[in-house]
Order: sequence, then structure tokens, then C-alpha cells
Amino acid sequence: MMLDQSQVRTALASHYDLAPDVDLAAAMQSTYDRMARVVSPADWAIYAPYVKAINDLKREKNAVILGHNYMTPEIFHGVSDFVGDSLQLAMKATEVDADIIVQGGVHFMAETSKILSPDKMVLMPDMDAGCSLAESITAAGVEEMRAKYPGAAVVSYVNTTAEVKAASDICCTSSNAVQIVDAMEGDTVIMTPDQFLAQNVANQSRKKVVFWKGSCIVHELYTAADLRAYREMDPEVKIIAHPECTPEVVAEADFTGSTSGILDWVQHHQPKKAMLVTECSMAANIADALPGVEFAKPCNMCPYMKRISLEKILYVLHTLDNQVEVEAGVAARARLSVQRMIDVSRQLGL
Repeated sequence: MMLDQSQVRTALASHYDLAPDVDLAAAMQSTYDRMARVVSPADWAIYAPYVKAINDLKREKNAVILGHNYMTPEIFHGVSDFVGDSLQLAMKATEVDADIIVQGGVHFMAETSKILSPDKMVLMPDMDAGCSLAESITAAGVEEMRAKYPGAAVVSYVNTTAEVKAASDICCTSSNAVQIVDAMEGDTVIMTPDQFLAQNVANQSRKKVVFWKGSCIVHELYTAADLRAYREMDPEVKIIAHPECTPEVVAEADFTGSTSGILDWVQHHQPKKAMLVTECSMAANIADALPGVEFAKPCNMCPYMKRISLEKILYVLHTLDNQVEVEAGVAARARLSVQRMIDVSRQLGL
């Protein structure tokens, strides 16, 4: 359901005092300290009433909020109970004693949470928070690839819909993709839907990797020429790229890894200057924890991730609207693909 903003604000105003509150902001200083480098005091006075209302309502309704690494700082630090990449969050949700999951991320992530926690209510703050990569392929596309390469295993990125996971043999993440591909039988492996992740995997794998030509609108925008220009301007900068970027961009990087891998690398190495070649909020969310690191641009923003706001989170938690459902048969097959990935990863010690 697409939320009508005027309806949302009217409904919330009748139940919560959400006016900017300097005194409340001051009382919540410990929360603000985690984002003070990137959120102004004036903005915090606006956010604080929402953060308090959401955190109070979570306790009342036994809910947890999963905050993806691309969420804005006031969501990531203010209301999220668990933060990380999409699969980390979905797996964490299976371990908690909560009745409700609110997905701070995009729609395929909410589907994955529902697949792995079928007995929990999963709420999506904005049903239009999609993903260009996940939407680039359907189950029919998977079957098209199978017809072209008979007998080849299909490895689908977790950044896909439940329907595509269900049509695949196994899932992978950006951090375990090489190992999952190498563990498949046969000489040829089909990867969907990210062509650049597949090409980067092919550069490291023993297998012949064929792929669907999908891509992420955030990561495909970066170019190797841009990165070389930044390095020439500032030779000290360390460039850290996500493997959804092109192989040419990856070749220019000092390190390439998943969202969690990027965070771990920066926290461990703490370079004087770092450029995160991924979505904008990644750097913002770790800026206060790493005061000695200067985060350089460029920065590309995901318009889908930015559809999630404190206001929408509060509204769906208040009303229990926007419940995410996955058809039982699809969910069972998708769960099997995800579980196979988890099992192979454990066997390989990942």
C-alpha cells in the first residue's frame, strides 16, 4: 500500500506529540552522540520526538527494527535494534523473541525476513521502496538462463525477490559469492541478477560464470576514470569499493567487499582519508565512531532506500499497515535456496 503523507501525518498527530523539541533532544544526548558529526542539532531536535515514540512503541508491541547499512543515521543509530547487510539482518531476526519486524531497507529484504521468520509479522514502511537490481529479473528470466545453459547451477544474489530465490538452486551474498560459485558442480555456473558482481566473481573463480545483465543504479554510476581522478587529486585517499561496481572500478580500489566487509576494513585500518564507493549513508553511519577518518566523496544515493523515514516507520508500527506476505510455496522454495547457501558457507568455514 502506498502511504498518503497527509493521511500519515494526520493519524500520527492525533496520537503523538511530534513537534521539534530541544529539551527532549538534550535528554537523548547519548543517542545523538552516535550521529552528531553528520546530523545537525536542529535536525536532531526534529528527529528526537519520532525516535522516542518509535522506541516506546517497539517495547509496547514487542517489535524490532532491522536497519540496513544504507539507512540514514537517524534510523540507523536512533531506532534500529540490529544493523548490517540484508542477510545478516534477516538471520538475526530469526534469533530474537519478537512478534513484529519492521524492515529498515527495501522490499526484497522484507521478503527475506518473512521467508526466514514466517511466524513473525513483517512490516514495510514504504511498499514502493524497491530495488533496481532485484526488479531486473523474474523467475521467467531464471528459466531463460537455464534453457541457454542446460545443467548449469543457478546462483542468485540475495538481492532478489522471493520468486527469483525460489527459482534458483542456491543464493549467495557479495561476501561469499566466489566460494558459493566454486562449490557448485559442473564447469559453468549461472549468476543472477548482477552482471558486475558476476564478472568480479569470474575474475576470482575456477568456474565459467555466465550472468544475467542486471545492475544496481547506485554502483553502476561509478567509473574507473572518476576514481583515478580522485586519487590524483589526493594520493592519500584509500578507495573501498563494493563488488556491485564494474570490474574496472574494482581494479582501481584498495579494497573490495560487501557492506559489512567495507565497514570492517575501515574500522580495522582507520585510514586518514577514505572514499567508500557505495551508497551515501555507509560513511555517514560510521563517521562518529571513527573521528580520525575523513570520508571523501563521491557519493551516490539510493532513492529507494531513502523512501524509508522515521515518520513512515512510526506509522506502520502504530497501524500495523503494510504487512509483507510471501506465498507459502514460493517461501518454502526460497527458504531452501537461502538455507543451502548457509549450509555451504558453514561447510566451507565462512
